Amino acid sequence: QAASQLVKGYQYFKVCDDYQLEYILVAHGEDEDTYMVGKLAAFQIQSLIVAYKERFDKDSFIKNLLLDNLLLVDIYNRAKKLHIDADVRRVVMILELEQEREHSSMESVKSLFGGKSKDFITAVDEKNIIVVKELSDKDGNKELEKMALEAVADRLGGTIVSELKEVSRSYKEARMALDVGKIFSPEKDVIAYSSLGIGRLIYQLPIPLCKMFIKEIFGGKSPDDFDEETLVTIDKFFENSLNVSETSRQLYIHRNTLVYRLDKLQKSTGLDLRVFEDAITFKIALMVVRYMKYMETLEY
Repeated sequence: QAASQLVKGYQYFKVCDDYQLEYILVAHGEDEDTYMVGKLAAFQIQSLIVAYKERFDKDSFIKNLLLDNLLLVDIYNRAKKLHIDADVRRVVMILELEQEREHSSMESVKSLFGGKSKDFITAVDEKNIIVVKELSDKDGNKELEKMALEAVADRLGGTIVSELKEVSRSYKEARMALDVGKIFSPEKDVIAYSSLGIGRLIYQLPIPLCKMFIKEIFGGKSPDDFDEETLVTIDKFFENSLNVSETSRQLYIHRNTLVYRLDKLQKSTGLDLRVFEDAITFKIALMVVRYMKYMETLEY
């Protein structure tokens, strides 16, 4: 029953957690110094248990918060117990790694983003690391982009919120930003939810509606049926804002050759890319096809 006792040259010390016996520390020696060292060691271990539990509880809380597994009343009650501020600006960032997460990658992210004790770094799957970072009033999208570009990730999506209860929404938005970025801006490493453009709309379209639209525009054909030369021509024409002269110059072809290719495309699709309305329709159709392809890969 005693907190410590001496038996045959060994001193035994209880290490408790919340009055529950967790460990027994054994120190060799009968003198006062051994007792003092043993007592200090037992106290340190007890402090570590408390600190680890609090960290574990915080990590569990943040995970449940991200996955929207908590009632509103639970969010504020648990946050208060864990000393987490509810009304501060935060950003939720998802760092997508090229390979499965390793301990070193988590540590690298912690050293980069986890500067404050109020920042949280966790994970809910094998390929993503989630950072919930507290922001000052001055921090905005520019500062975040600078931080994000230094991250050890393949791609990163993020969004800012002002209340703890909005963290789960922020996580969903960051997740969506990553997906939309993969589909429509594969060349970008950092994608913000606030600047997804028309990809935001297309991403939320039901697949049956997309199929109906593509059938209406291309009939029985698909943009995949176009040869490489036609696809390069289309991309370059859009890149140069439908400017025939500049496109032909960059493709190193005669202006008449480009006009011939555009005429040929018009005959097969009924769309003249030199006409603004047709060009918009064609551009959106290409984006819808990209979206459909991406959704197909998820199914498999």
